[in-house]
Amino acid sequence: MATKLETLMGSLRAALGEDKIVSLETALDEVTLEVSATNWSEVALQLRDHAQLQFEQLIDACGMDYSAYKDTVWEGCRFATVYHFLSYKFNVRLRVRVFCTDDSFPVVASVVDVWPAINWFERESFDLFGIVYQGHPDLRRLLTDYGFVGHPFRKDFPLSGFVEMRYDAEQARVIYQPVTIDPREITPRIIREENYGG
Repeated sequence: MATKLETLMGSLRAALGEDKIVSLETALDEVTLEVSATNWSEVALQLRDHAQLQFEQLIDACGMDYSAYKDTVWEGCRFATVYHFLSYKFNVRLRVRVFCTDDSFPVVASVVDVWPAINWFERESFDLFGIVYQGHPDLRRLLTDYGFVGHPFRKDFPLSGFVEMRYDAEQARVIYQPVTIDPREITPRIIREENYGG
């Protein structure tokens, strides 16, 4: 008798066909499906509407920067969006990974028309990773300031940032200027007691 995960993998292969599946594997009791960015819009509809799948609930979506994945050199595209879905009918979860084909301008099709709950997840991923969701109705920054430069969750983003914002009393307004924080090494102070534990 097939397990629930084996049944799901069989249903995914039957519904999507091998031409739309880049990879399909199980790890940590969860199925991970990888699809190409060009097929993502079509696959998203099939995941939601196909009778053997019915992933009607989007649980989470996040951007990923694989440039230094697991402290090794990553071979392949740098940016991806990872989605987590739940099928109420079959009581099963699915992780879907979609890689952006262009590392210098990462783009993935928005699926806000398929799962409206993804609206803010896509905005957050755009803000923090710079992944553009083509077709999103209101793609703008969500967590950082409108004048913020860069995308802070990218692994090449400097810890101190590029610019800092501060209020200038002389100009009576908020100004942006290059970061003036000097990096420093903090060494913890060690206190030793003569009779410790004795």
